[in-house]
Amino acid sequence: MRRTELRSVCAAIGVFIWLGGLYATIHGLLYDTTSEFRYGMLALAIGIVIFVSALNPLTQRKSKTRDEHG
Repeated sequence: MRRTELRSVCAAIGVFIWLGGLYATIHGLLYDTTSEFRYGMLALAIGIVIFVSALNPLTQRKSKTRDEHG
């Protein structure tokens, strides 16, 4: 699997974690369950970090120069 394909898979996983966290956060707010709201917010933050780090353009630019030289 190429590096770009691996980044796309990681970004997709990050989006699914983000969506699950969004669901848990909204569900926790509607039904007043504090623990579900907190874990949902944690999953939301983790999903966003994974998505952004997987599609970071600076990382892609550095990997292109590495691929050309190595």
